[in-house]
Amino acid sequence: MYKRVFSLFIILIFTGLTLFSQTSTRWRGPNGNGFYNETGLLKQWPANGPEIIWHFDGLGEGHSSPAFANDMIYLTGMEGTTGYVYALSTFGGLKWKVPYGEEFHESYPGARSTPVIAGDLMYVYSGHGVLTCMDASNGEIKWRKDVFKDFDGKNIRWGVTETPVVDGDLIFITPGGRRNNVVALNRFNGNLVWSSPGKGELSAYCTPLLIELPSRKLLVSMTADHIIGLDAKDGKMLWSHPQTNRWQVHANTPIYHDGGLFCFSGYGQGGVKLELNADGSSVKKAWFNDKLDNRIGGMVLIDGYLYGSGDNNRQWRAVDWKTGEEKYASTDIGKGVVVAADGMLYCYSDRGELGLAEATPAGFNLVSQTKVELGTGQHWSHPVINDGRLYLRHGNTLIAYKIK
Repeated sequence: MYKRVFSLFIILIFTGLTLFSQTSTRWRGPNGNGFYNETGLLKQWPANGPEIIWHFDGLGEGHSSPAFANDMIYLTGMEGTTGYVYALSTFGGLKWKVPYGEEFHESYPGARSTPVIAGDLMYVYSGHGVLTCMDASNGEIKWRKDVFKDFDGKNIRWGVTETPVVDGDLIFITPGGRRNNVVALNRFNGNLVWSSPGKGELSAYCTPLLIELPSRKLLVSMTADHIIGLDAKDGKMLWSHPQTNRWQVHANTPIYHDGGLFCFSGYGQGGVKLELNADGSSVKKAWFNDKLDNRIGGMVLIDGYLYGSGDNNRQWRAVDWKTGEEKYASTDIGKGVVVAADGMLYCYSDRGELGLAEATPAGFNLVSQTKVELGTGQHWSHPVINDGRLYLRHGNTLIAYKIK
């Protein structure tokens, strides 16, 4: 009896480890919504900002975010015109770096897409639309797809910024071709599983959102002029909704909660909340707010309120999720990126300001603020919170702040 129980215990342990190891990393946190499940974090920083534990210089050009897996930190960057993956220890030391090919070196040069790690494999999507699968332990290339060449796609003005989405054996990307608008590949060998014509529009910098409903998995993304909803099983397009702006840029991942779907874009376009029906096969508009025109910084949903900044409408705002009613507007810090944890907003402006604010609709209470002095280039990267630290990439530098 003891041997049987012990054997079952061992099986359960290793099954759990296997399942855990296959969970993929995601851009903007474990659920892709900018929220990190950390507690006990500082509610106020020292006067000169949170302590810098370490910083690593030498990432090349880029504004992709760090990804955490296998006790390592993975980032992409560009040196010259070549893209590299950098694997760092959690203490900030370089373990290895390997090239993955040419990176986008035209307007706003540098690496864009964040690495995705699933088990022992890593996926990197270049600004030129080349998807590379690598061994996550050493960067050895397993397979590669030229997405534009293989799927009649075409690059966009500022290069691909989409981070692929992994689900089980599949990896989803948006070539933006007329016939092959969105595709699902076998993530182990790169073979095509399904292709959807979508609306036949160019891709639009958007990292898709995968929603698990009772009756299906729904893949939601934004292409040049529309929000689209696809059945993740076979790529069938279930619905679309108009959404565009002057540059056809929709770089924010949609936000889903309790049957509601919020999609938002910059350059004055704003955000729309759609209501899904029970099986995700149709949508209807609940409300629209043209002030919520965040361009590339994301928003977060906390306790029934959306928080984030605008683009043309530069203020930071809180908006009621149910009604779209605005609760406040503030210019206490420049427009930019927001992530959240433990009841606080972490605001990173495009002027290099890093702020800590309470997540409350009562008002924008900026309790602490510092300036990001290290690094190079644009202040566009999305911060990551992991194990009591705030990791911020600014061009060639990754900074680890102590926030617990």
